[in-house]
Amino acid sequence: MGVEHMTVIAIDGPAGSGKSTVGRALAARLGLGYLDTGAMYRAVAFAALRHGIDPADAEPVARIARQIRLEMDGDGSVSVDGFDATIEIRGPEVTRAVSIVAAHPEVRAELRDRQRRWVEQAGGGVLEGRDIGTVVFPDADAKVYLDASPEVRAARRSREVTDLSYETVAADLARRDALDQGRTHDPLATADDALVVDTTALSVDEIVDLIVASLP
Repeated sequence: MGVEHMTVIAIDGPAGSGKSTVGRALAARLGLGYLDTGAMYRAVAFAALRHGIDPADAEPVARIARQIRLEMDGDGSVSVDGFDATIEIRGPEVTRAVSIVAAHPEVRAELRDRQRRWVEQAGGGVLEGRDIGTVVFPDADAKVYLDASPEVRAARRSREVTDLSYETVAADLARRDALDQGRTHDPLATADDALVVDTTALSVDEIVDLIVASLP
């Protein structure tokens, strides 16, 4: 689909690279809507687990993805079929399941359609995830790939998930990296024309400044 009449900014990168924080700050700076596509996959994983479905069972998980009533606000709140799942989708059980759920092609196709509809309804926006600049919006006005050292990424996540040790979080990030980068359909990758930013030693404002300066 063409995006010539809308401003679409795609932010990709691995977990803990700063996508959500930077995405929200960039959207606020530019006066655009913000969509955390990773939260959409987490919502599907949460709904599947809630219904007793094995995350690896592709067909029923895809059915959940098509039927789920999903409401998301720019502040990070997520409602799944009328239930406020904002906290639950960030829990360890969903975190372990989300990369498995995200590997199903039919789930990806459904959520990709939802992401494109969101942009149409919002008139553009800042989207962050793992395949936004490579698959969902390959013609985005700007593409950004955020990364950081594994140690910093794990430290950031361990501060968010206080009930897990740093070692556990670091091991989980390494597992998710392998799954996200190695999956057959729409793997995590850097778009050829993306601005690559190492966020290890940068503040949020510095990262946003770099992105804004690169905009056409």
